[in-house]
Amino acid sequence: MKRLPNAPGVYRMMNTAGDVLYVGKARSLKKRVTNYAQGRGHTNRIGRMVRETAAMEFVVTRTETEALLLEAI
Repeated sequence: MKRLPNAPGVYRMMNTAGDVLYVGKARSLKKRVTNYAQGRGHTNRIGRMVRETAAMEFVVTRTETEALLLEAI
């Protein structure tokens, strides 16, 4: 997490088989991943998704609007 930028972008959460569990956008990738990692206040669905996540991929964008457009692809 220390290497993640405080920049907008898109992230993919994948399980051990490489299946994509979730694709999301973030205003700050670092803050979003930190929020997932803390594990507090998650719904059951989000908690399960976080537990099943074995890898994450990130794409940094220049703006949050670019991240929104990329998330939709």
